[in-house]
Amino acid sequence: MLAAAAVCPCPPLLVPEVAAGAAPELDAARAACLDALGVLAAARPDLLIVAGPAGPAGPDGSGPFPPGSAGSFAGFGVDLTVRLGEAPAGTPAPDRALPASLAVGAWLLERAGWAGTPVEGFGVDERLDAGSCLRAGAGLAGGPQRVALLVMGDGSACRTVKAPGYLDERAADFDAEAARALGSADLAALSALDASLAYGLKASGRAPWQVLAGAAQGAELGGKLLHEDAPYGVGYVVAAWS
Repeated sequence: MLAAAAVCPCPPLLVPEVAAGAAPELDAARAACLDALGVLAAARPDLLIVAGPAGPAGPDGSGPFPPGSAGSFAGFGVDLTVRLGEAPAGTPAPDRALPASLAVGAWLLERAGWAGTPVEGFGVDERLDAGSCLRAGAGLAGGPQRVALLVMGDGSACRTVKAPGYLDERAADFDAEAARALGSADLAALSALDASLAYGLKASGRAPWQVLAGAAQGAELGGKLLHEDAPYGVGYVVAAWS
């Protein structure tokens, strides 16, 4: 069963070493992410799953990632490696590299000092249809364990002319509805997010958010919006469900 969830953006710029001189610009987002992780810790879950956007199944694509899986920020010019918790004693560390979104999640957990609860990862193909996302989420939280989800993902990347996807007039409305749904734990609204529109707006969070909606069915969790902004023309949302 799903005991709690935190929703955080996943730009590598959240990592100060990657952001370098621009690091202070995301201080408010980092602080909100840590507050959301505090909600997860307070729920005392048996298992924490970090879910985030990824490519198709492959070496660093979608699918499950066991405890101890590592991710690197070397591709962003920083010699920094992070891990999703620790591999079980007596087992070798997994060699499948985390996608960037899960690496950012692992970095947040390390920054928060997460310890004790086993941590796994789940990469979600950004083009996965809504029904498949909902079923995947139901599978993640369908067992007897108290599961917490750390859901990584960005809103649209088309909020300004300098955004990665340039300006799209539809982006602000899409982000506003997603933020409202995430802040109120509106499962129906999250399930109804348009996958084609989200892909066109480069909203990497759509599929992971719908995984969350599937995991939360029947859990009767309430949501709280902790942060909403669009630096660099990209929609960032932080929310906590408990």
